[in-house]
Amino acid sequence: MNLPSKPSVILHERISSLRTDLEAGLIGCSTLVERLIIGLLTGGHILIEGVPGLAKTRAVNRLADGLNVSRSRVQCTPDLMPADITGTSVWRQDRGIFEFVAGPLFHSVVLVDEINRAPPKVQSALLEAMAEGHVTAMGKTHPLPNPFMVVATQNPIEHEGTFPLPEAQLDRFLLYVVVTLPSPETELKILELVEQENLGAESPIGTQLMIDEIFAARKDVARVHLSPAIKDYIVRLVTAPRGDGAPDIRKLIEHPPSPRGTLTLASAAKAKAYIAGRDYVTPDDVADLAPDALAHRMVLTWRAAADGETARGVVARLLEHVAPL
Repeated sequence: MNLPSKPSVILHERISSLRTDLEAGLIGCSTLVERLIIGLLTGGHILIEGVPGLAKTRAVNRLADGLNVSRSRVQCTPDLMPADITGTSVWRQDRGIFEFVAGPLFHSVVLVDEINRAPPKVQSALLEAMAEGHVTAMGKTHPLPNPFMVVATQNPIEHEGTFPLPEAQLDRFLLYVVVTLPSPETELKILELVEQENLGAESPIGTQLMIDEIFAARKDVARVHLSPAIKDYIVRLVTAPRGDGAPDIRKLIEHPPSPRGTLTLASAAKAKAYIAGRDYVTPDDVADLAPDALAHRMVLTWRAAADGETARGVVARLLEHVAPL
């Protein structure tokens, strides 16, 4: 492998510093921080699920603080309209023309809070933005900024007034990250951190990446090596539920992941390797990311769901069944 150039080394150090700054203000959230940076380095979108109070919004805000880009927030409610996020055309009386006024989607980092409270029409508008990089309003297409990253959150314990995301919408998220409750030791550290911040001792973000640095880092990630054995491992992992090689697992799945699952897992594994300071992907990179990359891309049979099976549990079975070469 070619040795990295000096600018690439400096850039990697800056991204490592950003990760350190983010983790300093997010106790017990190292996995979430890593997933957010993976999304940034691959140009993907992230969905975060967790009960209220687990610093989901705080994590996204700290990430935005570390980037020299514009940001916005959409608070989803059942009465939200597509024009509320995409923008709309406004009649300008003085000029006698309609002028498009951009909505909150026209920013580089967009936090969509409680996305499952948005009605289907809004979710459809968001799907176009995430998939195509543009929005359509009043019959005209308007390109979104580049970079463009959506980080959405949802609360798993409330169902009244919510609209579950359809499979097509879920498939547009690079990773689906589940944030769990912290341990007592971690919660004590959180309490101490909040006390310090209330006294004015905040944990500032000392590193701020420029747009050209983000693009340069993405090029470095694209150059991370995927060996033939790793490619084979990823493909066998994603396609195992489609064939007859794993009948006990196949009977649990109504719709297995599509090739987008393969592409997503490969790109995310490259970014994870890059963050770790390697120019090659290991089987552990793939296995660690598989639940977040594949679980939301499969639909279980009604019988499996009734028996208490979960998509993440099925992915865990796949990882036991499919071994790297």
